[in-house]
Amino acid sequence: MIPWLHPLRLEFPPVDTALDEPNGLLAAGGDLRPARILAAYRRGIFPWFNDDEPILWWSPAPRCVLTPSELHISRSLLKALRKPNYRISFDTAFRQVIEACAAPRSYSHGTWISPAMQRAYIELHELGYGHSVEVWMDDELVGGLYGLAIGSVFFGESMFSRRTDASKIAFTYLVEHLKIWGYDLIDCQVYNDHLASLGAREIPRADFIDQLTILLERHPEHEWRATRSFQTKG
Repeated sequence: MIPWLHPLRLEFPPVDTALDEPNGLLAAGGDLRPARILAAYRRGIFPWFNDDEPILWWSPAPRCVLTPSELHISRSLLKALRKPNYRISFDTAFRQVIEACAAPRSYSHGTWISPAMQRAYIELHELGYGHSVEVWMDDELVGGLYGLAIGSVFFGESMFSRRTDASKIAFTYLVEHLKIWGYDLIDCQVYNDHLASLGAREIPRADFIDQLTILLERHPEHEWRATRSFQTKG
């Protein structure tokens, strides 16, 4: 059994009480107001649930992360980055990006990015926590990603691609800018081969929580919206 969150309090159970199976399931209930979501991320917890389920909160072990300095760019990705037909932007189409991430994939008809989740993260974007990277071909949005920036940690949420390597291009430009801006860690949540190919790795959950304690107190000084739009390198 997992505990149900109090509808008014922003308290969460300790992450080490999360279930082993399914991995990381910690609690249920509560709501998706910004204060609760931010409180969750600061504790190494995130919401993830299907539209027909109650709100579920997770803290998996181990945790998949990427240090900006450890970004791996394969030869094929480097070739894609050199094509001059892509335009990259930051925070210019957050709503479009999250809607694209929520769209059905070829391998799945469902989505965990429900309308309620979309509204919650759009509100976090409006509050200055949610950010997006967009990849354009002419005026068509062909790839991108979104997540939350808190302290010197970027918490990645989802990415999409309508052209080969478009999501990897978005991620690469994000990581390169996070490195310049002084971010220390990218939370990738759960391991997959796509992220591993870019340099992501798993660390013990306890180590991740220890890092959060330090990194959330750091505040890189930069302006997301100042990084508007630029072409890929030809």
